[in-house]
Amino acid sequence: MTGPHHPGLDFLAGRSMELLRRLGLSALIRQHGVSPDHPTGLEWSQGLDDPPILISPGESTGTAFDGGSLPVESHQRVSGAELAKQLRAAVRRHPLIDLREGWTFTSLRIEPDCAMAELVEAGTGDRHFVEARHVAGCDGAHSTVRRCIEVPMEQLAAPARHCSVYFRSEDLTRRFTRRGLSTVIVGGVALVARGDHDTWVGHLGLVPDEPITTDPVAMLRAMLGIRLDSTEVLGVTQWDDSLAVASTYQRGPAYLAGEAAHRFHPVTDSADISIGDAVDLGWKLAAVINGWGGPGLLASYELERRPRALIDREMLARALETRRRFSRLAKAGATRELLAEVLRQEPHLLGTTGFQLGDRLASSVIWSDDRPQWPSPDEMPPTISPGVRAPSVRLADGSRFLDKLGVELTLVDLTDDDTGAPLVAAAQKRGIPMAHLVTADPAVRAAWDHPLVLVRPDQHVAWRAGTAPNDWDTVLDLVTGRKTT
Repeated sequence: MTGPHHPGLDFLAGRSMELLRRLGLSALIRQHGVSPDHPTGLEWSQGLDDPPILISPGESTGTAFDGGSLPVESHQRVSGAELAKQLRAAVRRHPLIDLREGWTFTSLRIEPDCAMAELVEAGTGDRHFVEARHVAGCDGAHSTVRRCIEVPMEQLAAPARHCSVYFRSEDLTRRFTRRGLSTVIVGGVALVARGDHDTWVGHLGLVPDEPITTDPVAMLRAMLGIRLDSTEVLGVTQWDDSLAVASTYQRGPAYLAGEAAHRFHPVTDSADISIGDAVDLGWKLAAVINGWGGPGLLASYELERRPRALIDREMLARALETRRRFSRLAKAGATRELLAEVLRQEPHLLGTTGFQLGDRLASSVIWSDDRPQWPSPDEMPPTISPGVRAPSVRLADGSRFLDKLGVELTLVDLTDDDTGAPLVAAAQKRGIPMAHLVTADPAVRAAWDHPLVLVRPDQHVAWRAGTAPNDWDTVLDLVTGRKTT
């Protein structure tokens, strides 16, 4: 295991912070993240010395919680290196995980009923062969697992070349942070404040086949049209906006997750989709290994996660095209009115509430039900339709309802006669771990419109009903992947 190769800043949406909260890590990540007082606004401008075309105020950081329409946690910005450091430390502390830091994973061979991995030990160079029932390839954009199982990446279009310059500049900090800005898009450059010690990232579009200059500051000056005094370059990275997604997330016992499955960074500066992959695959692997998950459970991983990557890719492609068009028009001398009209077509950020909490999963292990409209980016009405993230509310005692859910499956019971008790007992008799959460809290009753709701470990609704089902075993077989529709 090695650290990240880029010093970028990750945006963690409220939904990701909820998932980290479930692991007991949200407070720790927030402690090491960017201060809640750091500005988060976005400005579009023709030039750094010109008045802005559009300013979008950022969200505040802190607890963003209400009666079910918002996440329990608000977003958090944190450096990619710091996020990796804290997650690695949590892995190191976990009693069930054997972490081999510095070892190199070199090859993977798929057998009929297992996978054989070859590892090179740090320091000694000794080679080790490990047989595993399952392999989770979370090894980044240049994934060795993906290469070994021969899964191609599907690109949306021909990629355009970009360069990211990581630098320290008091000049830029003085110009923008006092105006409540963290991101400035000017000409062909997107400037992002990292939130610590006057550090910035400049994302620049490059002309095809043009080599990167040996003087990144000169390149920034030329594109921004201003002096950058006392600028210290911390690093330069080349990348392309291919926005690629793996053609499949599984080959036999091997699975792809995170940037091994989709290559969007640093376009997004967000770890949200990767965290979602890890949580989805993680609880399903645990269920299968512990004997209560059937073969359909792991097969549902790709069905639930790959569509999310395709949606994110489409939104990112639209956002990049809007930036390119804005740059071309600004250079051509377009009016401010025309530029403002172009920006109204800019898709909402992927961190918005509707897209994060309104992500309705559809797979063979979700009980089919009515399908509501996809929410707008600005709103997420509480719903317990199968596949959605269960709405959380504040209980009368001040606690959060999602915090009451069990570690594995949970049957939420709002009935007056304890209808769920025999259902939970029947599940447990079959070896299916299921908690029974009974509540009469008025806030829950207001947000949850069905009295019986089965919630998965990832807080998504697997099934709901108004009364006890006639064939509970059929429900259990479906949601645990033992029988699919």
